[in-house]
Amino acid sequence: MKTYTILFTIIFLATIAACTVDKNSPDGFSLPEGDIERGKQAFLKYQCLSCHKLDGMESDNSGFELKQPVQLGGKLTKVTTYAELVTSIINPSHKISPRYKDQTDDSPTLSKMRNYNDVMTVSELVDIVSFLQPKYKIKPYHYSPYAPYYIQ
Repeated sequence: MKTYTILFTIIFLATIAACTVDKNSPDGFSLPEGDIERGKQAFLKYQCLSCHKLDGMESDNSGFELKQPVQLGGKLTKVTTYAELVTSIINPSHKISPRYKDQTDDSPTLSKMRNYNDVMTVSELVDIVSFLQPKYKIKPYHYSPYAPYYIQ
């Protein structure tokens, strides 16, 4: 019985330790709701269409700044969260899609996206994210009925 008590205590303490929040946790972080129309205006103000494509919006630029413009929105097999969109704007090098790695400056880990943190207001950021979020749709993932093939 004493062994079970010690084992239970160890598991309980390990569980409590795993649930603690560290200083870098996003727990409790929340931004106010944005305005879609103001987000569209900010999206155009910062000339996002010079490097990005967005279905339903045409660029008035004669050409893109990148070899392959980065597609925003569309159908994806996973949810694009509000937090991912915010992070992509304020820290674009956080995660770079493999299909765009050849467009990065000298390093495949540095995004070519300009840093807007010192010119864009928080309200504009929130509005842009509110404008972009509905542009992402979920595409159901269809599993193959066939067993996977392994090449040896």
